[in-house]
Amino acid sequence: MKKKFWLKNVLIEKGFEKENGEIIDTNTENKNFLIENGVIKKIENYISEKCDVDVIDVKGSLALPSFADMHIHLDKGHYGGPWKASTPFKSVFHRIKEEEEFLEDFLPHTEYRAKKLLDLITSNGVTHARVQGNVDPITGIKNIEIVKKALEDYSDKLTHEMVAFPQHGLLRSNSIKAMKEAMRSGVEVVGGLDPATIDNNINGSLEKMMDIAVEFDSDVDIHLHEPGYICLYTMERLADFVEKAKWNGRVTVSHAYGLGELSIKEINPLIEKLKYLDITISSTSPIDVSSPPLSLLYERGVNINVVNDNINDHWSPFGTGDLLQRASRMAEKFGWIDEYSLSRALGFITRGKMPLDKYGSINWPKVGDKADMVFIDCESSAEAIARIPKRKAVMFNGSIVYGIL
Repeated sequence: MKKKFWLKNVLIEKGFEKENGEIIDTNTENKNFLIENGVIKKIENYISEKCDVDVIDVKGSLALPSFADMHIHLDKGHYGGPWKASTPFKSVFHRIKEEEEFLEDFLPHTEYRAKKLLDLITSNGVTHARVQGNVDPITGIKNIEIVKKALEDYSDKLTHEMVAFPQHGLLRSNSIKAMKEAMRSGVEVVGGLDPATIDNNINGSLEKMMDIAVEFDSDVDIHLHEPGYICLYTMERLADFVEKAKWNGRVTVSHAYGLGELSIKEINPLIEKLKYLDITISSTSPIDVSSPPLSLLYERGVNINVVNDNINDHWSPFGTGDLLQRASRMAEKFGWIDEYSLSRALGFITRGKMPLDKYGSINWPKVGDKADMVFIDCESSAEAIARIPKRKAVMFNGSIVYGIL
């Protein structure tokens, strides 16, 4: 696509409609965007008749900020290859033992299948991904090296960051050396896994994970499948390490299933710590196991990401690769059925970016924003969340990377 052009007849949200003080609808209007070098340079009501650049008529499709999948595995999967269901789930430890048997056999297929997954998520609107890559004693950092190669070939469709993820336990698999090797290779985020049930050493596991993060000045993304009170205690200790290292705003806890097993009263003190330390929660909003209380956490000011995680691998045969569908499931699960709440759910898959702020003022798009957007034939972000319409087109850096306008 050319470096400078107009997008004509783009539908955007301009405010909330209220009745008796309650938001009942979203008001919209058609605008014209001047795109130049991947950035929105102008937003106008009219295009000059003397326009000397190309004009693309969007024909009233709604523009939404493109999506960010902040937790996805592109390695170790079946997607893109022959269909295979998962074996019955027994435990995380059992899944790890299962994985140890096939990791090397999967390596020749990893790049191709990673690319098939990238095709899937980008076609659904993702233009940024936080990619989890295995670091383990079986393959070392080979999965990371292969996935990074796949991601390089998709640099025209999305940006990315990689997590060095010790799937077999940071301490249990003696992966500290390999983790540091991964970080030296250019990985941006240090991962962790179940300090209690896998590493059997909560403080030791958390300390080593944070030590690596500090050494390489990297962010942290720890996967917690721990149950109830163990999850709570682990997150409290993590908060202590984050505060000591002054790592505010740089830590994500993925899954945190155990929080969904506890009462609000029991997790209230932790919620305050999460907000104070700016610790993010990433969740698929699962329906088969307990889920952290995303609605409550959001209302209390905790940052939330709704993510894809895995798509048809040995952990689960499910997954559409559609973050809009995930956000819709979250909204349905927590009873977000009104116009305002549905509109807020979009922010869970855009790193907080929403067309309207809580007061109904335009928050996106604005002049100077990157031209990363999704075009959908619907009336509002609330409808998009509720009905999960097909993506008409996806734009990244000012270029159409999926669909047709």
